[in-house]
Amino acid sequence: MITAMMASSYNAKEEDGHHSGAAGHGGAGADKSRKPDNTAFKQQRLPAWQPILTAGTVLPAFFVIGLIFIPIGIGLYVTSNNIKEFEIDYTGVDSKSECYACARNFSWNSTTPCTCSMNFTLEQPFESNVFMYYGLSNFYQNHRRYVKSRDDSQLNGDPTALKDPSKECEPYRTSEGLPIAPCGAIANSLFNDTLELHYVDSNGTKVEIPLVKKGIAWWTDKHVKFRNPNGNTNLTVAFQGTSKPVNWGKPVYELDPLDPENNGFINEDFIVWMRTAALPTFRKLYRIIQKKSSTTPTLPSGRYILSITYNYPVLSFDGRKRMILSTISWMGGKNPFLGIAYITVGSICFFLGVVLLIIHHKYDNRNTSADIPN
Repeated sequence: MITAMMASSYNAKEEDGHHSGAAGHGGAGADKSRKPDNTAFKQQRLPAWQPILTAGTVLPAFFVIGLIFIPIGIGLYVTSNNIKEFEIDYTGVDSKSECYACARNFSWNSTTPCTCSMNFTLEQPFESNVFMYYGLSNFYQNHRRYVKSRDDSQLNGDPTALKDPSKECEPYRTSEGLPIAPCGAIANSLFNDTLELHYVDSNGTKVEIPLVKKGIAWWTDKHVKFRNPNGNTNLTVAFQGTSKPVNWGKPVYELDPLDPENNGFINEDFIVWMRTAALPTFRKLYRIIQKKSSTTPTLPSGRYILSITYNYPVLSFDGRKRMILSTISWMGGKNPFLGIAYITVGSICFFLGVVLLIIHHKYDNRNTSADIPN
């Protein structure tokens, strides 16, 4: 009797606990439900395309890619090979080189520039406009600290940055207590060799080839990123109170004093150099040889003389210097890589298409029906 009463009391308490717990859960659920909204996005019911790869779709794709890429690659490769290019190294490493003495006896403190000349022959004439580049090797313009060593506000003509350059320019920020303009390691290492080209005619007479020094920089650099302080008038006053870079022989306002539109921070040789290269072996545009007549080539075949004012040392870091003459096409300068890449990808796709076609033909007729034993 006593046992029955205890059991009924325990059951009553258990039921009360269940009821109170259910009421508590029901109240919390009534306030806010954690169930996601019944939308296509939250319930992952968005329409999707799930392609089923079969031999009938994959094989034609491989063949089409191959048949498209291979002709494009051949066209790009042939176009690149049709671009004429001539390169001559004038570093002066070889003792037989005309520039050997200049390379070995170079001195930053020398007041008399060293000059040398290189003779070369063009076997084929160069038609249309010819672009003259200078090339450097083993020169790491992509070094992190080198790339950061500049003040873009100063180069944009900001008077405040002109007098107080960025600390990123250290150790080429100040010189003799004056701020350097332009500051930084990039500007301090400006390429300053002077190159001149002469053609030797059949009579042995030297004819100077006119070189155009404007139009070699990007338009956005020339007209947006680089500006002189206070405009292009009286740059001597505008740069007063500043110092030239340590390795420069003259201040920035004397880069081209005869042409105000090519002097100071907007000098195009300076602008071209300030656009750093991504690889240690690079070339930068130096001059343009414009075609003057439609009947005669820009550079006829024959003997030429490259006259060099040797101002830029490279032997200290095992570098090399060279001069490049090149024509261009609709795809730019000479670069066979793109054509080779297209041909390679197209050939691989075509080869895979053939292999997969053979495999499909060999195993497509296999018996796929289930064998039911008797």
